[in-house]
Amino acid sequence: MTDNRSKNNLVPMLIIGAMFFIFGFVTWINGVLIPFMKTINELTDTQAYLVATASYVAFVVMALPSSYLLKKVGYKKGMSIGLMIMAVGALVFIPAAEARTYWMFLAGIFIQGTGMTLMQTAANPYITILGPIESGAKRIAMMGIANKVAGSIGSIVFGTLLLSGIGEVKDKLSIVSPDEKSQLLDTMANSVVTPYIIMASVLFLFGLLILKAPLPELEGDVDEEVADGKTAKTSIFQFPHLWLGVLALFVYVGAEVIAGDSIINYGISLGLPEDQAKNFTSYTLMAMVFTYALGVLLIPKYLSQGLALKISAALGIVFSICILSTTGFTSVLFVAALGIANALVWPAIWPLTLHGLGKFTKTGSALLVMAISGGAIIPPLYGRIVDAGKHDLMTNGIVEAEALASSANSSYWILLPCYIIILYYAIWGHKVGFKK
Repeated sequence: MTDNRSKNNLVPMLIIGAMFFIFGFVTWINGVLIPFMKTINELTDTQAYLVATASYVAFVVMALPSSYLLKKVGYKKGMSIGLMIMAVGALVFIPAAEARTYWMFLAGIFIQGTGMTLMQTAANPYITILGPIESGAKRIAMMGIANKVAGSIGSIVFGTLLLSGIGEVKDKLSIVSPDEKSQLLDTMANSVVTPYIIMASVLFLFGLLILKAPLPELEGDVDEEVADGKTAKTSIFQFPHLWLGVLALFVYVGAEVIAGDSIINYGISLGLPEDQAKNFTSYTLMAMVFTYALGVLLIPKYLSQGLALKISAALGIVFSICILSTTGFTSVLFVAALGIANALVWPAIWPLTLHGLGKFTKTGSALLVMAISGGAIIPPLYGRIVDAGKHDLMTNGIVEAEALASSANSSYWILLPCYIIILYYAIWGHKVGFKK
């Protein structure tokens, strides 16, 4: 019976895995877009990190509308609509590149974020309730492998397409005339056109194919009270473990985005060659893939979801301290090592938080998707701290390059409270509201 259910779930899991591959590819190229946008639009670090903000703020604005739409059209049609919206966002990059206008790029990223919000609101609870809740983290870890492999591929491909020769371009910008400078930046901006036309075509095609995919509609299990024969809960506000899970996911996504999206800029600020730094995001992602694979092997037979979350949070604290205590390429490796700490946090928080929600599963999922907005708030805050620290150090007579490197390193302190909150949820928070 279990074998039959596994076989029946195989095709839906492969399809959802393809969705997570798309999430990863589109999301993690932000690590490349940040230094790219910083150069072509001549931005500060704070402004450059608005690339992450534009993507993740969509999760706040569109999560609850996405939940409402899913209730009307179901998971499958919702995912198809999400892919179509992402294709539209990719097409916006074409006029944005022609005009070299930052807000237009941000608009395209926001539209893509809107499509991803709808897909995430559907795909995460779907894979969570596709089998037993105790092995939910295992299934999400499998999806995470697809997500981060795609992210690694995306960051390498787009890093090669967009960042190759960026150091030479920046050197020329300081010595050429204004007209030549504008021409150089226009040429560099136009390098996004072909990749994003291809991306839009692929997303649109997948949007059509998903309508024909064999994805059964699923509903969450009944909540704990109904299972015990007692009165069912009537409000989403009666699940304190859900709200604590939303907070934990909020700070986690902020920490994960900092680890993936800041590492290229951080390496460049340390004086490492751009051709070397452009691959740093893939280091973080491959560390996550390795840990996801461990999660698939160990959860739930040898490692519970709760224990996996505790270990992950503790490692996050340790690696953050190591970043602050080291310099140069060693500190870059510790930023990449955050991928090990981050990998199983998302897979563990989702099933722990959705446990017992029953008919509130779609709404709970929407709230968790809104928590992805941590990626819109915490990374720009990191960028602002870097800018402020750089300014203070330069005021004290330190040269700009050294000030930027020192400030970028010390600003990683912002990760510590994030991992402390996750550790609280792993130990106590996910149990709040449940009777012993």
